[in-house]
Amino acid sequence: MRPEQVSKILTQEFESVFDGHHTPVMLWGAPGIGKSQIISQVAQAHDVEIIDIRLSQMEPSDLRGIPFKNGKLVDWSIPSLLPDEKRHGKQGILFLDEITSAPPTVSAAAYQLILDRRLGDYIVPDGWVIFAAGNRQGDRGVTYSMPAPLANRFSHYELSVNLDDWAAWAYKNKIDERIIGFLRYRPEHLFEFDPAHNPVAFPSPRTWEFVHRALKKFDNDLVLFRQAASACVGEVAGVEITTFVEHMADLPDLDAIIKGEQVNIPTELDLQYAICAALAGRAIAAKETDDAQKIWGNILNFARDFPQKELGVMLVSDMQRAIGSDIFAIPEFADWAGKIAETMFD
Repeated sequence: MRPEQVSKILTQEFESVFDGHHTPVMLWGAPGIGKSQIISQVAQAHDVEIIDIRLSQMEPSDLRGIPFKNGKLVDWSIPSLLPDEKRHGKQGILFLDEITSAPPTVSAAAYQLILDRRLGDYIVPDGWVIFAAGNRQGDRGVTYSMPAPLANRFSHYELSVNLDDWAAWAYKNKIDERIIGFLRYRPEHLFEFDPAHNPVAFPSPRTWEFVHRALKKFDNDLVLFRQAASACVGEVAGVEITTFVEHMADLPDLDAIIKGEQVNIPTELDLQYAICAALAGRAIAAKETDDAQKIWGNILNFARDFPQKELGVMLVSDMQRAIGSDIFAIPEFADWAGKIAETMFD
């Protein structure tokens, strides 16, 4: 399932909790594809706290609490890490991360918490949702087979990697446009994980963010950047992204394009992808400026006349996902759409 779809499902689960319609969610997926990040984004969007419990690092008593004598009875102390309305707020997310890496004794302690929303005398506050995430057994991580009683307490979704969704996230989070352009050009490098070989460094949405950080640190020394990138995504992808970045010196004047001036478009396909990624970034950066509609119109005119029509469509699609419906009101959008439709039907 695409990240965008998973995000919508988790958002609806969060918003439905007070109506009594919330079902605990188990999110499956390979390492590094953004499972934890999507859940964190739901918490950020609603400005609520997320309590991240790593079950793989816990003992059963960490959840159940410690017994203590109370007269002739034995009571259980409530762990401070569990959601408390007074300390953590009326709404929030209880996130059971790495649940498939938890020993069976720990996952068994979570059964009642997940299904009944309670552990002994402790009750999960009404406004809190329960999400969990973990790797699949074939991913070569430290995983246990999820027991049927635990699995039956969740709704299950498997997260996949999608380049369009990643690009939308990347623009929003100001990932370097050169990395976006490279992955548009070489989409197979977005996620490459072969559990049979169990690589140390491999390309994933998580590690491409690491490459972005490396580029910010070593932009002026591409020899070091190549080594840093290879340390994040592996030797093959590290060398290719470095070559791509070196090639960016041949880009046309992007400022001239957003001013509506004519420029010569390079014939190299990698540079054309880089131009589109960079212009999408410029369009997003202009969103809150007085010149936004003028800049968007000039970029739309450029996309309309772009020699590789599918790249022009990619550029406008990335703009629309980031800008929203405002782009439809620009006269140049109708011109672009008409030219694209004419080309397609021809």
